[in-house]
Amino acid sequence: MNTQAPRQGDGTIGKALDVLDLIAGLERPVRFSELLSLSSHPKATLYRLVQTLTNLGMLRYDVDRQTYAPGLRLVRLAHAAWRQSSLAPIARAHIDALSEAVGETIHLAQLDGGQVLYVDKRNAAEPLELFSQAGKVGPGYCTGVGKAMIAFLSDEAQANALAQQAYFAHTAHTHTSAESLAAELADIRRDGIAYDREEHEPGIICVAVPILSDMGRSIGALSITTSTARKSLSDLTALAPHLQSTARDIAEAAANWQFPSQ
Repeated sequence: MNTQAPRQGDGTIGKALDVLDLIAGLERPVRFSELLSLSSHPKATLYRLVQTLTNLGMLRYDVDRQTYAPGLRLVRLAHAAWRQSSLAPIARAHIDALSEAVGETIHLAQLDGGQVLYVDKRNAAEPLELFSQAGKVGPGYCTGVGKAMIAFLSDEAQANALAQQAYFAHTAHTHTSAESLAAELADIRRDGIAYDREEHEPGIICVAVPILSDMGRSIGALSITTSTARKSLSDLTALAPHLQSTARDIAEAAANWQFPSQ
């Protein structure tokens, strides 16, 4: 069954990126037959794209298992992009200090097409089992970091981000419409603090703040995450000053860097 909607006007490069996105998103080696069942491209087109990407080193083919996975050339390009456009290298020392101070899980994230890209993470002193990992993409509408960033977008960019959300009810607390989320975003923009009230994972809560540029736009977000068995939302609110101070320090350190604007 095809899961990708065909895109218009992207040409060969766009089709090749579709294939790379699909294989990378599976997070495991994949056979051509499975790739074909998931792709919107005809068999001949898909085969040609896969062969070209393999020849260029963007994909790696395992002859014994007959599977495809991201190639070393793609990995090198990803690392270069990470160093040049990610907040992670700039923020590393700051989130290390924050992690040491609060003892809970710290997330550093950036916004990518209305979704959350986790760019760094520090585990709690007693680690939790969480969806989020560095390099993973998560939803913007039901995570603290996602809401913190979306709240500080321009009106046009925010409308675009809201239109890209799935509004799937992960829990009984999840926003299931743009209207209900927009009301909370106004509060977040006023207060400068966002919360995940068990909206993405049951029993998991967080407090988050945006990392703002000099122009007041979000270049990222920072959160402290824990479980309801350990702390309450009030407990997390008490930690918000640590979070805000760290976010300001990261923003200052990033002032001379260029990041994709939202």
